[in-house]
Amino acid sequence: MVSKREWHNIEAARDIFGLAERASLRDIKTVFRQLTKKYHPDLAGEDVENRGRMQEIHEAYQVLLTYCENYEFPLRRADAAPEVDDEDWWLHRFGQDPLWGPGQKK
Repeated sequence: MVSKREWHNIEAARDIFGLAERASLRDIKTVFRQLTKKYHPDLAGEDVENRGRMQEIHEAYQVLLTYCENYEFPLRRADAAPEVDDEDWWLHRFGQDPLWGPGQKK
């Protein structure tokens, strides 16, 4: 469970990266690489502002990675149903139907 403070940090990190409300790990890493190329002192110059921005980017990245590490991903497709036999499948779909329900089978 994520606390209010942690959500605040996650939202701040999302804003720093300019991410939408839903983002994949690939999106996070792509934006991180783009921002580090833009603000890295070796590429953007030894500006104090760039150094502070790089620190902010790294901290935001760590917050997002920590959140992703603690998230449990489903390991089964959402639309995948467990294996059922033909009769269970029929009853699941038509069991309440007065014409095709369980009382009408012969």
